[in-house]
Amino acid sequence: MFHVKHIMNKYYKILYKLALKSYKRNEVPVGAIIIYNNKIIGKGYNNRQSKSNVCGHAEVNAIIDAEKHLNDWRLNDCIIITTLKPCNMCYEIIMASRINKIYYILNQEKTSYKSNSIIKLDENNEFVEKINNIFNNFFKKIR
Repeated sequence: MFHVKHIMNKYYKILYKLALKSYKRNEVPVGAIIIYNNKIIGKGYNNRQSKSNVCGHAEVNAIIDAEKHLNDWRLNDCIIITTLKPCNMCYEIIMASRINKIYYILNQEKTSYKSNSIIKLDENNEFVEKINNIFNNFFKKIR
């Protein structure tokens, strides 16, 4: 069984590093991981600008990585954790891949879906603060 406390202790540092990779490449600083049986099987970060790919979102890249790991597009019994609430496109791709739970750290106002499968992580720790800081710094820099 997957426990939220387990997320806190093991995965925030990885998510922060993935978001930082995006940030350093002048991408929206988002990182995502996919977990199956308490193991990370997929990682992704935004690379939409650098790859000139509209689908270069962290969640999509993590899904592609996980599909390769499982050798299957069906990601049943997997969960995704992302630094930012997935956009509408990513949400639909996550659902199509059959991931059954979405956890996210930062909110996003541009989403229109409602779902019981998406859960905001309300915990505060140093990595949540760091993720929030790089996200805010990114948008200050481009505006």
